[in-house]
Amino acid sequence: MSKPLNDTFAKDNLPPREQWPEIDLSHAAYHYPDRLNCVTRFVDRWVEEGKGDRVALMTPETTLTYAQVAEQVNRLAHVLVDDFGVIPGNRVLLRSANNPMMVIAYMAVIKAGGIAVGTMPLLRAKELSIIAEKAQIALALCDERLSEEMARTLESTAVLKQVGWFNSSGEGSLEALMADKPASFEPFDSAADDLCLIAFTSGTTGTPKGTMHFHRDMLAICDGFSAQVLQPEPDDVFCGSPPLAFTFGLGGLALFPMHAGAATLLLEAAPPEALLAAIETHRATICFTAPTAYRAMLAKADQFDLTSLKKGVSAGEHLPKATFEAVRDQLGLSLIDGLGATELLHVFITSAGDQIRVGATGLPVPGYSACILDEGGVEAPRGTPGRLAVKGPTGCRYLADDRQREYVCNGWNLTGDTMIQDEDGYFWYQARSDDMIISSGYNISGPEVENALLTHDAVSECGVIGKPDPDRGHIVKAYVVLNDVPDDTAEMAQVLQDHVKRTVAPYKYPREITFLEKLPRTQTGKLQRFKLRDID
Repeated sequence: MSKPLNDTFAKDNLPPREQWPEIDLSHAAYHYPDRLNCVTRFVDRWVEEGKGDRVALMTPETTLTYAQVAEQVNRLAHVLVDDFGVIPGNRVLLRSANNPMMVIAYMAVIKAGGIAVGTMPLLRAKELSIIAEKAQIALALCDERLSEEMARTLESTAVLKQVGWFNSSGEGSLEALMADKPASFEPFDSAADDLCLIAFTSGTTGTPKGTMHFHRDMLAICDGFSAQVLQPEPDDVFCGSPPLAFTFGLGGLALFPMHAGAATLLLEAAPPEALLAAIETHRATICFTAPTAYRAMLAKADQFDLTSLKKGVSAGEHLPKATFEAVRDQLGLSLIDGLGATELLHVFITSAGDQIRVGATGLPVPGYSACILDEGGVEAPRGTPGRLAVKGPTGCRYLADDRQREYVCNGWNLTGDTMIQDEDGYFWYQARSDDMIISSGYNISGPEVENALLTHDAVSECGVIGKPDPDRGHIVKAYVVLNDVPDDTAEMAQVLQDHVKRTVAPYKYPREITFLEKLPRTQTGKLQRFKLRDID
């Protein structure tokens, strides 16, 4: 039997058209040709325009120009097609910290007509297996230094067949395979609305949702938030901490700089002090990180020369007014607060420069529209809290998921945020509308942590909530009922914390655990999380 020319799994598992949000491409910034491979805009055009010698990707140890990136992308695309048999529409799982090969892998998969599925380096085999099975992924490209969990994933799921290892000197490494490949590769002739990215996000049930994005979506966030609000120049140097597997990091540390022909500094680990040192050393001009990190950076900011820094983007969690003012007063930087969602790929409400109103999230990015809906789905009066609804050039399309009906209503994307819109049109953040916990910029599902705790023999039942925290926004707080009460509850708390770290990504572990005799439940047995919140 001959191999099919295209893999239609992802296209076949898009939601029904009637469940899609309204996509508005009427703004002049979002007019795209029918045939479009977005990698040509991020990489190839700079070489074609004679700007291939410009710096594209930097690390503390290496520098790659756009011409070098283009060559590496092309060689890897050949490896994908020639050695791994990738055909258009195949999903390819990517796993690495922030480094040049992770960016090159994204671009190579998409250029070859594949669909890139980035994953966090901290994820465990259990979590990776769920993603592989949900998206029916047969091939993964993984940093060899993260081989342990990937090897376990390969053993635990039948769908994943092959792993290509990179950042490796081994004989069968991707680098070795790339060495003998041609330096040119004809991009797959994709349509602007062909799928090229599936970004996974955890829902409140703990079951990951795959958000599906087109080639034109990758450009729309660049032509929208980046070009019209951030307004980078070719001489800018981007830096930051969000992983490339997060769409916040993918946009801010790969797509936005490459769309502008600028450079990006990639740090595999970017705690505040390391980020400060990198800004000083590499004269970075634009920084992307979470409010928690900006606040932590202030404690040591006076030890570094940060005069190169012109713009800071804050997203991943609500930017507190106190943090904005502290950064402005100490660094002279008015942070650009951005509200985005994996479902819409990146930021859709923000403000910069003279448009900033301290404490407000901002206004819709040009080309997007937003309003506040009441519980009946009717637009609420100005000044009234309600559900944020957004539409524009990007929108939610879940991979084979009934929750599409919950996120999209009458053409609007319901982001899960409770906000107020004032008389001047500015949006003011109030809270998350669901039980998602946002801690230091990470989205953490309470039920997922509950499931991890329940796999320990000592745990009878548990409930997890987000507890407000001045440094992290929220922390994960667990209420646990034990089968037997131990002599030392502090020791047992440590045991359970370590268990969660081994079971799911370590950043999801409960930083506080309180032991109860029983959990508050309804008569039908449902956990009453609001009563747990009342305890705090």
